Amino acid sequence: QVQLVESGGGLVQAGGSLRLSCAASGGTFSGYMLGWFRQAPGKEREFVAAVSWPGGPIYYGDSVKGRFTISRDNVRNTVYLQMNSLKPEDTAVYYCASRDSNVATTRKYNYDYWGQGTQVTVSS
Repeated sequence: QVQLVESGGGLVQAGGSLRLSCAASGGTFSGYMLGWFRQAPGKEREFVAAVSWPGGPIYYGDSVKGRFTISRDNVRNTVYLQMNSLKPEDTAVYYCASRDSNVATTRKYNYDYWGQGTQVTVSS
């Protein structure tokens, strides 16, 4: 069973950047669709971005288009989320997820494996 481990979260000022990473252990991402979601306190888990195998198509949530970039390294079994021009409303716990299918979806219920999450806090 694939286990996902996120890293790279932290505290950053508005307008700054962070790069999140998510590595697979116990398996590979071969053939899987990979995604990032986030959940702010009191809110539902929200789709952020997803990338199909082996590197596209790519999908973004409306609130992050033009600011965030998702990418994957299939040799290192790692998916990244580059976040630029961060805003206070981007504050949330960010989760990576993988889907045992390459059919595109932005629905969290269609993803099979989840990481433990990494906190991103953007100060104003």
